[in-house]
Amino acid sequence: MPSNEAAAPRQHAYTGPALPQLPEPSHAERVRTLVSLLSTATLSTLSRKHPGFPFGSLMPYALDSEGRPIFLISNMAMHTQNLKADARASLFVAQAATDGDPLGAARATLVGHAEPVPQDDLALARERYLASHENSKYWVDFADFGFFRLQIVDVYYVGGFGVMGWVAAEDYKLAKPDPLAQDAQSILAHMNADHVDAMLLLARTHAGLEATEAAMTAVDRLGFHLRLKTAEGMKGTRINYPREVASAQETRMALVEMVREAKART
Repeated sequence: MPSNEAAAPRQHAYTGPALPQLPEPSHAERVRTLVSLLSTATLSTLSRKHPGFPFGSLMPYALDSEGRPIFLISNMAMHTQNLKADARASLFVAQAATDGDPLGAARATLVGHAEPVPQDDLALARERYLASHENSKYWVDFADFGFFRLQIVDVYYVGGFGVMGWVAAEDYKLAKPDPLAQDAQSILAHMNADHVDAMLLLARTHAGLEATEAAMTAVDRLGFHLRLKTAEGMKGTRINYPREVASAQETRMALVEMVREAKART
């Protein structure tokens, strides 16, 4: 893990004695996962009309192989005029809040220069953009529309309360989206609807926490987070799988194995 990420605090809702730090995806991996799951964000450019002021725009995007956002924008749009005067921009990408608290949701700000896509990369940019935004086929070839790409300079990530830090552009480029990204919501929904008893058991055997209620709040290739209702109030903990997983099926097998072993220990 890069040094700027290793130093980032990893605080969750746990309020008891310090627990051992468990391996989990880096900030760079979490940002790549976040931006890969979404396709619309807020683009901030520098206003021509009001120099020095940021100008926010709703912006559909796609990603190239290095995770750089691609935009299809009209010459008439205010943000395009701003970019032609000053290419500096930032893209704010935010996960939807699932528990009513937007400050607990993951978000990231990608800072860089939004510039026209080079001629040699136009065909691939067009292909990737149309794959993410099929309706744009109706105007993609209009003469006043063109493709821009954000050349990332730096990234700032917030993963919720107390989880935040800068991610170097190169680390972001080299990171890969988590293999469970597309299946995470269905895994969480299934576990929270049908396997609360199993999560209570795993919290007891793996984290030493006795709870009356449990909810799985996040899942990745290395493990998962639980939010627990205990006699001392709400607490959170991370539990890792016995091995790395790469699919929903492998996640299910790992959880079944963990529950079976936990039952054998009780």
